[in-house]
Amino acid sequence: IDVGTYVENAKQVVEEKLKLPEGYNLIWSGQYEYMERAKARLKIILPLTLFIIFLLLYLNFRNITESLIIMFSLPFALVGGIWYLYYLKYELSVAVAVGFIALAGVAAETGVLVLIFIDHAYRKKMSSGGIANKEELREIVIEGSLERVRPKLMTVTAIIGGLLPIMWGSGTGSEVMKRIAAPMVGGMVSATISTLILIPAVYALVLEHRLKKSGKTIPK
Repeated sequence: IDVGTYVENAKQVVEEKLKLPEGYNLIWSGQYEYMERAKARLKIILPLTLFIIFLLLYLNFRNITESLIIMFSLPFALVGGIWYLYYLKYELSVAVAVGFIALAGVAAETGVLVLIFIDHAYRKKMSSGGIANKEELREIVIEGSLERVRPKLMTVTAIIGGLLPIMWGSGTGSEVMKRIAAPMVGGMVSATISTLILIPAVYALVLEHRLKKSGKTIPK
């Protein structure tokens, strides 16, 4: 098990079986102490990372709506990583948090590409005569999403294929590396579903709202 879980278990045993004289106390040091410092830094780094991702999304789209669509899809993309950790019985640790940060970055990147392709198909259709109904809008969203299926599957295959040797490895440092890799291995599955299904569906509703707001009502 990881150092953090070991120390927490050891603390419980010590508290139950050891009574310290007055004026004495125990301090857990070594790798556990370094890990606690890293956790304190993560409390700052994690929100900062999410803010930087949102800022980069906004600089790319110049629109808050598209940026929020990607940000709100990230928790769904992380679901696979959480379930895989539960399956492996890994506890939450600094290494796991690092893996989730990396997964969030990859999920945001692929989500951006899907929105760009859908938006490109949408603008192309609007410049060639407009959109008459919901069925045409649906076809545009599907067309933009399908253009990213093969690259997305290639990305997922490459990432999982590269991380599986780490999951199967053993030796010095392998326990830490496994906990970094595990969220990405499991999360790439849910990130793929989120990118190819959830994001296009939500963006379709946004595009429909924009058409109605511009006066070009889409019949039901």
